[in-house]
Amino acid sequence: MEKYKILKDLVKFNTIKDKENKEILDYIEKYLLDLGFKTDYKDKNLIMSYGESPSIGFLGHTDTVEYIEGWKTNPFEMSVKDGKLYGLGVCDMKGGIAAILDAVSKVNLKALKKGLKLFFTFDEEVGFGGIKNVVNLNLDVPEVMIFGEPTNNEVLIGSKGLLEYKVSFNGIKAHSSNPEKGKSANMKAIKFVAELDDFYKENIKGFENTNYEIPYTTMNVGLINGGSAVNSVSAKCDIAMDFRIAKKEHIYMIRNKVNVLALKYGGDVEIVESIEPFISETELTDKIKTANFMTEASFLNNKSRIILGTGPVTAHEVNEYITEESYEKLVRQYVEIIEKYG
Repeated sequence: MEKYKILKDLVKFNTIKDKENKEILDYIEKYLLDLGFKTDYKDKNLIMSYGESPSIGFLGHTDTVEYIEGWKTNPFEMSVKDGKLYGLGVCDMKGGIAAILDAVSKVNLKALKKGLKLFFTFDEEVGFGGIKNVVNLNLDVPEVMIFGEPTNNEVLIGSKGLLEYKVSFNGIKAHSSNPEKGKSANMKAIKFVAELDDFYKENIKGFENTNYEIPYTTMNVGLINGGSAVNSVSAKCDIAMDFRIAKKEHIYMIRNKVNVLALKYGGDVEIVESIEPFISETELTDKIKTANFMTEASFLNNKSRIILGTGPVTAHEVNEYITEESYEKLVRQYVEIIEKYG
């Protein structure tokens, strides 16, 4: 087979916002069927297995982010230069998927005692729709799952949790020359955020978990959208904020405080995501290293969730690339894992 053929083929599919989802899944399915895998499930996700009781699984998302101007090569044509493989998604995470497919072709599948299961998902870059669909299917998930997100070949065994909110405030519009006739939604939001920030600093931020690169729960108010004119009292204000959770209990502490403050200031609360942090047990490493980003691993609850992929980590960058050395090493790592657990 032509060197890097699988990765070249995958890069050709335009999977920005899952545009060619069906086409890329058809390609992957045919490749695996030819190796003796069976299709367990297929819609916008694809789940395939080999063996009767898989104890090891791999997961990769097929979608990519959009590319922006500045590319020196065609983003949909993988190119090789000076030991680097360029193309949209080669790092995040078509390189991981190609390494999975490469690895299973190099393993004596008939010698596996238990087998393996492969998951290929959609909508990771926008709303995690694919992995949520997998969870809702309530299928058996192997005890050990490998997620092919880019890690520069490092084994990561955990991730922070996520608590994400949208909070809306309503007021009464009036002219700013006579603000007492109105009620400012913006001021409600400002007071809400200020009081929540005080609570966060006094009760949340002080706890440290050095297993994470940023060793504490973070708070960020990412969006504030309120008012219609500088000379009008605002009738509507929406905020969006998130907390990256370093301690599970923080989720419940923050949720309780948000509810209390929402009642106090008349806010309508929507929880967008509520995901617990995790640190897995594994024999693959004796070091605790964790991801500083959210992955699909956070949505499952199997025993061992390992994040392991290519590098360097150039995800979402112009001229996204990985190295030949990293890709080939990842294939070897995947082969060893399959032979160890399969």
